[in-house]
Amino acid sequence: MFAVFASFVPDGSTILKPIAFALAVGVFVDAFVVRMTLVPAALALVGRAGWWLPRWLDRLLPDLDIEGERLAPAPSTTRSEARPTLVPTASEPTGAP
Repeated sequence: MFAVFASFVPDGSTILKPIAFALAVGVFVDAFVVRMTLVPAALALVGRAGWWLPRWLDRLLPDLDIEGERLAPAPSTTRSEARPTLVPTASEPTGAP
């Protein structure tokens, strides 16, 4: 958006130049000052409260599984699978004749 508005400044009409310049500066300030400085600072100040979602809104919104975590099988916690598998080193025989 900045590039589009700024492109009207050198070649635009005399009425359009100040409007295009003001819009370009506004987009630049919004992108760099507000969204990269003020919003992260405000979220750091409020902590977890910045990500709080009211319970009634949580019930209304759909539960999206974008990464497909529900499709993956549940991890098993049996003792035999929890032990690491030993891999023979180059100096150890592999058992092949």
